[in-house]
Amino acid sequence: MLKINLLPVRQLKKRAKARKQITSMIVLFFLVVGLLVATGFLQAKKISKLTTEVAALKKEKDSYSPTLKKIAKLKKDRLELDRKTAIIKKLKTDSSLTVRVLDEVANRIDNQRMWLTTLQQQNTSLRLSGIALDNQTVAQFMDNLKASPFVQEVSLANSSLKVVSGRNLKGFSLNCKVSQPIAKKDESVAAK
Repeated sequence: MLKINLLPVRQLKKRAKARKQITSMIVLFFLVVGLLVATGFLQAKKISKLTTEVAALKKEKDSYSPTLKKIAKLKKDRLELDRKTAIIKKLKTDSSLTVRVLDEVANRIDNQRMWLTTLQQQNTSLRLSGIALDNQTVAQFMDNLKASPFVQEVSLANSSLKVVSGRNLKGFSLNCKVSQPIAKKDESVAAK
C-alpha cells in the first residue's frame, strides 16, 4: 500500500522556522531592552553620585568663600599701603632733591659776577634766569652746574643784552634736568 502524505511539510517547516526567528527576535529585543534599562539604571546611579559630589564640593567651596574674601581684602590693603609708601618715599626724595639742588646752585654761582632773578623747579625740570656781567660768566656757571651730581643736561635757553643801571649786561635763561645721583639711590636700596 501506498501512503500519500497530504500534509504540507514544507509549509510546516517554513512556519516553524519563521516562529523560531520571531521568537529569537523577541528574545533578542527583550535582551537589548534589558541591557538598555540596566545601562540607564547604572548611568542614573552615576549621575546621582556625581550630583551628590558636586553639591558637597560646592558646599566646601562656599565654606572657603569668607577666607578668600579676607585674602582678597588683605591683598587690596597691601597694594594700597605699598602705593602710599611709594608716595611717601617719592615725597621724601623729591623734598631732599629740591633742597640739594638749591644748595648746589647757591654754591656754584659767582656772586660777584652774576645774579639770579628766577629759579623754578617742577618735578625734574629746573629753569634758571638771571643777569651776568658777560657770556664767559654764564658759560662758567653752566660748566659748574654740569659738574654737580644733582644737575644734568644744562642748556642755554636764551641770552640777551640787558641794560641795568646804565650798564650793558647779559640776561640769560638756562634749562636743566635734576635728579638724585645714582650712587645715592644704590645706597638707599642697599640700606633697606
